[in-house]
Amino acid sequence: MIKNIIILFIAFLSVTDLFSQEKPFWNDIQKFKESDRFNPPVQKAIVFIGSSSFAMWHDVQDYFPGYTIINRSFGGSTLPDVTGYLNDIVFPYHPKQVVIYCGDNDLANSDTITANEVLQRFKLLFQKIRKQLPSISIVYVSIKPSPSRKHLMTKAAQANIMIQKYLKTQKNTSFVDVYHKMLNKNGSIRSDIFLQDELHMNAKGYAIWKQAILPYLKK
Repeated sequence: MIKNIIILFIAFLSVTDLFSQEKPFWNDIQKFKESDRFNPPVQKAIVFIGSSSFAMWHDVQDYFPGYTIINRSFGGSTLPDVTGYLNDIVFPYHPKQVVIYCGDNDLANSDTITANEVLQRFKLLFQKIRKQLPSISIVYVSIKPSPSRKHLMTKAAQANIMIQKYLKTQKNTSFVDVYHKMLNKNGSIRSDIFLQDELHMNAKGYAIWKQAILPYLKK
């Protein structure tokens, strides 16, 4: 009996390990779940989801005192990645608002992806959230420009415009334009708001995002 239990347990560990290797970001999601077990988050908070620009905002709560923020973003993710994990990173928290930053990696991961494809990916993410949580506020933070990806600026700007137009047709939504706030007057990208990798932001960059996002957060 004990031998059978041990065999089953080893088999379970093997399948779990295989699953974690095959499904992208599975380990990141497990870390969120482990954190929730030790520190159950409050319901009806504001959930931030998306890629590394949110994931690396470790002190995001300090930027928004008076609001309860649950950050469930994971670095390297694309819109389909986030969509695939909604049952883990959004719905369990019954949030009153979801704030999204994603789309940056969608463009960077493929030279052939178009702005319209980014829009279609976003629409799928949006519609899945809306179906499960029909009345909550959904905020999208525009794809940012960054020095290491300046060759993607045109596509990013096009995708931003398309997503903004789409959100105008939907109820209880907001579009936050950080793209233009991260440029110099001549249209070049500000270099002083990025880390050495020229992709992720420093405190100056996040200060810009705070001012842009704050008016759209729900008390």
